[in-house]
This record gives sequence, C-alpha cells and structure tokens, in this order.
Amino acid sequence: MQDEPQAPDRKRSPGLAHEIVAGLIQRIRLGQIAPGEKMPSESTLVREHGVSRTVVREAISQLQASGLVETRHGIGTFVLARDERQGLHLTRDTELSVRGILELRLGLETQAAALAAVRRSEAQLLQMRQALDDYQNSLTNNDSSVEADVRFHRLIAEATGNVYFTDIIHHLGSSVIPRTRINAQERGATDLTPFGRQANQEHEAILKAIRRQDPDAARAAMWLHLSNSLERMTAS
Repeated sequence: MQDEPQAPDRKRSPGLAHEIVAGLIQRIRLGQIAPGEKMPSESTLVREHGVSRTVVREAISQLQASGLVETRHGIGTFVLARDERQGLHLTRDTELSVRGILELRLGLETQAAALAAVRRSEAQLLQMRQALDDYQNSLTNNDSSVEADVRFHRLIAEATGNVYFTDIIHHLGSSVIPRTRINAQERGATDLTPFGRQANQEHEAILKAIRRQDPDAARAAMWLHLSNSLERMTAS
C-alpha cells in the first residue's frame, strides 16, 4: 500500500521568505515601522506567519542585503534611515522623459509582474483587487484614479519580494502614470476616460495572470499594457 502524499509543509515551502520580505517592506514604506525602530522579533514573525525560524532568518537577511535594516548582535534588528537624495532622479519636463520612463518600465515591470505571479501572497492579491476596484470607481475623475493606478503597480513591485523593484517604482512616483504628465491646460476638453477604461481592462488581465500564478502570461499582459500606454500617450 502506497503512502498517501503529504501536504507541503508551510514552515519550509519555497517563496515564504519573499512573502515576509514583501510584507515588512510595505510596513516600512508606510511608516508603520519607522527608521530607528526595532523590527518584530524572530519569535513574533514565526508566530505571525506560521513558518520556521530558518525562513524568518532568510527574510531578514534579504532585508539586510537590501540596506533596509541592520542587526545589532544581542539587541535585535532595526530599520535604517534612508537618504532620499541618493535615490533615482528623473527629468520630468519633456515628452522625451515620458517615453523614456515607459521604456524603462517595459523592461522593469514586465519582469516584476512575472516574479509577482510566482511570489505573491493571498493578502497581496486582495490588495491588488482593491486597488483595481478603487480605480474602476474613480474612472470618471482622471486625477482621482491616479492614486489607485499607482498603488496597483507598486503592489506588483512589492509582491516580487525584491526591494530594488520596489525602490525604483517608489522613486518614479506618480510619473509612472503617463497622463499625470499632461496638465489641465494641455488636456483641454479631451476626455481621457476611454483611455482609462482600456487601461483598466489591461490591469485586469495582469491581475488575472498573477492570480493564477502564470509568470509568462503576467509578463505578456504587462508588456501589452505598457506598450498601449505609450501609444495612448502619443495619441493624446
């Protein structure tokens, strides 16, 4: 009689460290754990996430390598202050910079979407769903929909568990959304709502691929979305 297959042990399942890293990064970015503040202890993280100490230590090591935290022997792990002046600085005053940012995103966010499909947690998936619901509800107001749009792309970056993706998307800020580069005078009477609806359909395709954990489909959906964004920017 063959032994019944055992369920995977959550304490050792691959990708769990990425989930913890993504969650801690988000708490740091939101200021829930301030610079200089002590991180939750190993025991706390083990209890909160239901994983082994090995997984927790791997997550902390990733945060250390990213320069977000430092561990003081015998005391604990602390969030490091970050000098924003050392961040990415972008030219924001020309049409060329819009094209340049979109070309950067084509390389960056297509891979981020693929990684997010593999590494995302259920909690992150719910946050992405909420971002798109908020986006849909605010489509009639071009400026109001920007926050939800940016949030969706940031959540994908955070779901990679790789702080470098998160850093670049945060430094880009609202400039990741091409329509924010068109002021009201330039826009005139142009109704950008149809563009927003099309973008929303593309967002839904990205989320669907991430939900079913299909990295190739997520990469392709993000590439299509950003390519179309470039065309929409040119058309407007």
